[in-house]
Amino acid sequence: MNEQVGLRGRAWFKALTGSDTPNSGDPNSVLATTAAVENESSLFLCVVPDKNSRFPCVRDGQVGLEEAFTLATHVRAIIAEDRDKPREAKRPIIAIIDVKSQAYGRREETAGIFFAAATSADAYASARVAGHPVISLVAGQAFSGGFLTHGYQANRILAFDDAGIVIHAMHKEAAARITRRSVAELEKLGHEIAPMSYDVRDYAKLGLLCKLLHADDPQHPTSSEVAEVRKAITEAIADARNGKLDLSNRWESDAAKTTRRGTLAVRAALEAQWFNE
Repeated sequence: MNEQVGLRGRAWFKALTGSDTPNSGDPNSVLATTAAVENESSLFLCVVPDKNSRFPCVRDGQVGLEEAFTLATHVRAIIAEDRDKPREAKRPIIAIIDVKSQAYGRREETAGIFFAAATSADAYASARVAGHPVISLVAGQAFSGGFLTHGYQANRILAFDDAGIVIHAMHKEAAARITRRSVAELEKLGHEIAPMSYDVRDYAKLGLLCKLLHADDPQHPTSSEVAEVRKAITEAIADARNGKLDLSNRWESDAAKTTRRGTLAVRAALEAQWFNE
């Protein structure tokens, strides 16, 4: 896929909210607005490329210092505004994901990219624990710290069943170097070991996704496809409100019980030792 990162994210943000203009005071790389989901006001967030960013390492759709702190600011604001509301009245937060990675750069490391990323991840997690339904829609790429910073802490994760969707810890070339394999060897291994695969359908087998969606061309959604995605988001919000506030659904799902038997056995053994101490 040679498709530019961020185009799908921006397309779906506009399709679902009617806007693709940054707020005054926000960096051009963060889109944030409130829009209705089934007549319920919801906060939508998306990180997009900014070719003119003063931080070169975020210009291609990475999540950097400004992006992480801006996301956290918007999420923390809605937590504070809804603090005294019952769980069923707390507004949903919808993260639209199409990010290349976190920002790798000397400026970012010096200024504390790890702290900024943790601030955003903690804001999303705090919103979920406070009772806000946090829903992620993976519209394009979701790589490494970019996804951890923006969207991975969601109650429910939706994604398209499309070759352009990649959810992974590393890009193929980097993973090939680290594992001392060729890209072709890495792809072959991915067919045998689901966590190594770059196919979103294999990722779904891990139990981390709530649902796979379909769009003929996710970069140019049709009105009927937007309606289907709205319906899926509405269902995910209801499911999140009726579910636990933690992320246990990810290892209690039928897919996880089938594909992650080893992981579940290790968790059970660790919990037994922990609670017996």
